[in-house]
Amino acid sequence: MISSADLLAAGSGSAVGFVLGLIGGGGSILAVPLLVYVVGVASPHVAIGTSAIAVAVSALANLLHHARAGHVKWRCATLFAAAGIVGAAIGSSLGKAFSGQKLLSLFGVLMIVVGIAMLIKRRRSGDPDVLLTRSSAPRLAPLILLYGIAVGTLAGFFGIGGGFLVVPGLMAATEMPVIFAVGSSLVSVTAFGLTTATNYALSGLIDWRLAALFVAGGIFGGFFGGRLANLLASRKELLQLVFAVMIIAVGLYVVARSVST
Repeated sequence: MISSADLLAAGSGSAVGFVLGLIGGGGSILAVPLLVYVVGVASPHVAIGTSAIAVAVSALANLLHHARAGHVKWRCATLFAAAGIVGAAIGSSLGKAFSGQKLLSLFGVLMIVVGIAMLIKRRRSGDPDVLLTRSSAPRLAPLILLYGIAVGTLAGFFGIGGGFLVVPGLMAATEMPVIFAVGSSLVSVTAFGLTTATNYALSGLIDWRLAALFVAGGIFGGFFGGRLANLLASRKELLQLVFAVMIIAVGLYVVARSVST
């Protein structure tokens, strides 16, 4: 029998998938607060572990939409993800040993900082033809590896896919436009989420039923988010503005709820 918690989990997953499809990240930003404050998961660590697997699978589904639209720079995305997996494994091990409420509080603060930074330093354009080749590797590879490890560590520590960090990280490392960073970020979101989820699963910190409902809802919402992202592809600054404002708004909410509990 379907319970109200099941419906809330599926609805929350739809919201997460929509955000992932639209901005290539931020899904896990919403997933953890939704699981804790809407679905009612008591343990922040279980919420983190559950959201990690759900967001990873939803990100993979959304990656297919962006790949078909030609918005994925595969070599840059793969190198970034490979470096980040190492960081995610380290960060998730540290995160499991950290207080759940403190994790939520720091999580919110981090979102606010990143969102404000994106508003202050918004790129007007980028290089849509950027490629990781033998000739460009000496210039691009070190930055991609550096940002990848740093973002992966933070993603693992906070138990998130890290798309809201991967997008600006890819843009900073390669100067690719935001729409390509959005599509390419989903490779890392998938990889980081699976790495973190595996670490949490080994400690029994995943609610598999909720994860399945989140995934089902995420695939549904991601379809519409991906369609909207394609419509906004020509309005790069608007897409980045929406991305930044959403991060700040959710970050403020998470900090407020963490402080009040």
